[in-house]
Amino acid sequence: METDPRWDMMNAACPTRQVLDRIADKWTMLVISALEDGTLRFSELRRQIDGITQKMLTQTLRALERDGMVDRQVWPTVPVTVRYTLTPLGHSLADAVSVIRGWAYENMDAIAAARGSYEPGTGAPPTPMATPAD
Repeated sequence: METDPRWDMMNAACPTRQVLDRIADKWTMLVISALEDGTLRFSELRRQIDGITQKMLTQTLRALERDGMVDRQVWPTVPVTVRYTLTPLGHSLADAVSVIRGWAYENMDAIAAARGSYEPGTGAPPTPMATPAD
């Protein structure tokens, strides 16, 4: 049975690429992680995510809301209170983000060591791999 090329993520037209663009974004991962334990106001999110600008947080939250991963609740107070909560879809992404975060923690020393020993532009060919004897 032949696979429909529209559903092959290596194909530029595959819709999964849009999903991957959203979930692979560092700000998306950080917002999802911050909301993993419960509802937060915008200002609380901004304080938790070091380095994120107001503009980037706004854009990320809007995209996550549009994609059905975050629920935005507005309370008619003065000033208006806005709270963000993960939807069931967002919680399922949080599970995946947790696995990726764990992998990053487990491997950051090995990655740092590889970066430290990397010599770009040496012109040396890649080290050949041993081939099994026939």
